[in-house]
Amino acid sequence: MIIVHHLENSRSQRILWLLEELGVAYQVQRYARDRKTMLAPPELKAVHPLGKSPVISDAGVVIAETGAIIEHLVERHGNGRLMPPPGSEEHRRYRYWLHYAEGSLMPLLVMKLIFSKTTVAPTPWLIRPIAKAIANGVGQWYLDPNLKLHLGVIEQELAATGWFAGAELSAADVIMSFPLEAAVARGGAAKGYPNIAAFLARIQARPAWTAALAKGGPYQLMR
Repeated sequence: MIIVHHLENSRSQRILWLLEELGVAYQVQRYARDRKTMLAPPELKAVHPLGKSPVISDAGVVIAETGAIIEHLVERHGNGRLMPPPGSEEHRRYRYWLHYAEGSLMPLLVMKLIFSKTTVAPTPWLIRPIAKAIANGVGQWYLDPNLKLHLGVIEQELAATGWFAGAELSAADVIMSFPLEAAVARGGAAKGYPNIAAFLARIQARPAWTAALAKGGPYQLMR
């Protein structure tokens, strides 16, 4: 039996969705965030030493990292589903987006979240203006231009078929779902990117998405 160690309001929601799309039986072990720090609880370190989510256990083997988990599940349980044929152009694109989601896009969105928090975090009044100026400066000269660049590339990619690796849903779309949701929440991607908005509306209307939400619990991205 597959066990998904699922942290609320986190990237592990994608793993539940993937398993629902594959029709594979699984159990959910839920974890709540610390209400002060919003970090994962220490109990997750008993599963994996980094104490992060998502983590799964499949036949007793513990696997961490979203991309590695997705590849494992599709290759072991997919029976050819949600992955284009190896050697095809679609598979090349599939592999690119599978790594791009966490390797290129998510770091920008995490930085966006962290710097936004510094502008509202309780700090001594003497350094508060400095902290705010630094955060705003990093956003203006680095984060916002780079996010705009990335979102423009994604918008163009989705123009052809509405999916990331061919004419139908694949695991590349699954892994790209969370960063695009985060981009809407933190980077305003809902405005000016109709293909991204349509992609999110399309995946959120899928029965497997709804089923994953029912099993994973309430889901709200941090802003």
